[in-house]
Amino acid sequence: MLGFSYLQRELPVELKELGALASDLRWTWSHESDALWRTVDQLAWEKTDNPYEVLQNLTENRLKKLAADSQFLAHLQHLTTQRQDYLAQTGWFRENFGSQKISGVAYFSMEFGLGKALPLYAGGLGILAGDYLKASSDLGVPVTGVGLLYQEGYFRQVLDANGWQQEAYPYNDPSFLPVFPVRSATGEWLKIDVALPGRAVRCRVWQAQVGRVSLYLLDTNDPLNSPLDRGITGKLYGGGEEMRLVQEIVLGVGGWRTISALGLPIDICHLNEGHAAFVTIERARQLMQLHAIAFREALWMSRPGNLFTTHTPVPAGFDTYFPDLVQRYGSVYAEQIGISLQELAGLGRLDPDDQDAPFSMAFLAARTCGAINGVSRLHGKISRQIFQNLFPQWPQAEVPVSHITNGVHVPTWDSPWADAVWTKACGKKRWQDCSETMTAAMERLSDEELWRFDAFERQDLINYARDRLVYQCAQRGDAPKILAVAAKVLDPQALTLGFARRFASYKRPNLLLQDPERLIRIMTHPERPVQLLIAGKAHPRDDTGKHFIQQWAEFVQRPEVRHRAIFLEDYDIALAQELVQGVDLWINTPRRPWEACGTSGMKVLANGGLNLSTLDGWWDEAFDPEIGWALGDRMEHGPEQDATNAEQLYELLENEIVPMFYRRDASGIPRKWVARMRKSLANLAPQFSANRMVRDYVEKLYLPAVGRYRQRNAHGQATGKTLNAWENTLRLHWQEIRWRRRNIKQSQTGDIIEVEICLGRLPQNGVQVQLYADGVGGAGPVCLTMRPVESTTQSADFLRYACHIDKSRQANDYTARIIPYSPDISLPIELNLISWETGTK
Repeated sequence: MLGFSYLQRELPVELKELGALASDLRWTWSHESDALWRTVDQLAWEKTDNPYEVLQNLTENRLKKLAADSQFLAHLQHLTTQRQDYLAQTGWFRENFGSQKISGVAYFSMEFGLGKALPLYAGGLGILAGDYLKASSDLGVPVTGVGLLYQEGYFRQVLDANGWQQEAYPYNDPSFLPVFPVRSATGEWLKIDVALPGRAVRCRVWQAQVGRVSLYLLDTNDPLNSPLDRGITGKLYGGGEEMRLVQEIVLGVGGWRTISALGLPIDICHLNEGHAAFVTIERARQLMQLHAIAFREALWMSRPGNLFTTHTPVPAGFDTYFPDLVQRYGSVYAEQIGISLQELAGLGRLDPDDQDAPFSMAFLAARTCGAINGVSRLHGKISRQIFQNLFPQWPQAEVPVSHITNGVHVPTWDSPWADAVWTKACGKKRWQDCSETMTAAMERLSDEELWRFDAFERQDLINYARDRLVYQCAQRGDAPKILAVAAKVLDPQALTLGFARRFASYKRPNLLLQDPERLIRIMTHPERPVQLLIAGKAHPRDDTGKHFIQQWAEFVQRPEVRHRAIFLEDYDIALAQELVQGVDLWINTPRRPWEACGTSGMKVLANGGLNLSTLDGWWDEAFDPEIGWALGDRMEHGPEQDATNAEQLYELLENEIVPMFYRRDASGIPRKWVARMRKSLANLAPQFSANRMVRDYVEKLYLPAVGRYRQRNAHGQATGKTLNAWENTLRLHWQEIRWRRRNIKQSQTGDIIEVEICLGRLPQNGVQVQLYADGVGGAGPVCLTMRPVESTTQSADFLRYACHIDKSRQANDYTARIIPYSPDISLPIELNLISWETGTK
């Protein structure tokens, strides 16, 4: 019913497919078309990396010449056929699961980092979302993205003459972005209303095409909105706390209304962070209307189809709002769903009854989703600690947070040289299906092949870095002699280190500068030179981060290292792609456990780069002493450990890394270094790819969630009503549980534990009695179901339950407990009631 037009200008009939190629963001990772766009307009292509903008600015005369160029038309037809073949592929998902297993996944994110041409991201969260969409397209997973179209997006960075960060906010003109108004069958622009206090805000809906995936973006810059409301989507993460809350309401509520207006069949609503948590409220509200049921009944029906991915390693990182803001904006929705504001606000409070407590978007997501996952193994563990208080008395091992470790979309980040090596070893479609065969194929590559492509990559990076440094010096008005020096910095034969990230305190971006004189000695060794490329932004309101940047800006101007260390301004996707393709070693120094996952180091893997990182996030599970290097001791420390970690960093560079890179055989190849490259390429690149990540989401989270969601909704509103009534009964009578005694009977095969309990007015078939023992020796906890046995007690109020345990554990290791029971629910995420034999656990 709904669709979009490709361009806002007419093209000659011979060139009509140019519009389709330019409008499909597949060109951000499928680089076969780069030569075509360079032919169309080389200067515009090199400046913008945006074929859509190239076409919009092309003269009619140039279009006519291209339309008459038979060689160009043949190239265009070849690329068109390639794209059509890609779109028509069955894909990994359908080949393995069929189209009926999942109707659709709606993926909500505050940011999407797809490429330089669509600047709707601030950092890692958005880059991850973009890589997720691209991998979903490659694998044929039925995903739909939902986000916001910002008028300015995140800031662009310039350093002044003193090395102080300045921010610029270029306008995102939609007429030059690869996005298109979504129109209805009758031709009007699709617009969605979102209720705010005293008015309704109108949201325009745009579409971006990402291969086989559609991304829908809402913006409020509609003439019928007030000037204030037109600015809701003015700036990513801008405007203060109230504006942030309103953006999240528009994303969640407006996003789900967009899905409904499009008529998309969605089973799974996937929240990339808690920003979009209001989508769960809107989804339940629509079920209320459809089935004429109460909110809590609708939530029982919708919850299994909602998934919450948390990226936050500390509670302070969650978006929280004061009660006055929640009262102002929550009243509208409380009225719509027929509950009190207190009940609605309670969904986002640690203690639902504490009216003075802040409202957390993460808590709202946790209480309205059927599954929660962290983004690395370590982060899953940390997240279980963070969310422990939402599940009081439940053991931390049972706090319902799993993990799916992030991955990167390799075709976006690998160099042409790496792509050629991977293609030779594994085939062109290696990232569109399974990756099990890649490891063996990459292990067969010769040292000569690996060292040769690594040298080509380093040379390309240095050429790029020189050009970019000359440009930024010219922009600053530097003298010609400085530009001449900038054009000759770096050495294509030298060990090249990369260090680029957000300049936040917890990332310790200046750990390498703890002893600048020692760093200079390392870099200026006469026989083993080392060069360093630094990039990164500080938040506009983070003066500490800006001081870190300024220290690096001052360091790279020191005469001793001016030709071997550079700071490249305005760190973005385009710069990141160049850096990860050409560095020999990627350095990352966060303070554990603040790096939930971190994906920058993953991006060097497919390009032959090695990692030196804190044992945090993904590196905590990826590290192997034969693949890379590690900082720290897997313990959590404060700033007092920084000096120790800096010393370790210098020692690794001086005694292991630099000597290994320069220890060459007679043919000039550092065999031990190349051996690490091979292992990193073969073992880590497939494991930490977005291809693997999306497959994990499908197999471990999506498919089980779809089964629960469809079962929950198979009988209309009946299951929701039944489960809500069951919950109300349990909550009303839970405090009536009483424990009386435990008996232990010995047998040859192990002990039999018996307990006597009174359930009061709780239905016996609505609860389960269990024995629980904490895990030992690294194993998980043990949980056994106790069975009712005939009671010998004179009191009819008490029931007797028994369970046999084997001799591997003692009876005193176990504690009895009572939990809710229904075959249709997931505990404790859907209901966190629990009663322990001893009263606490």
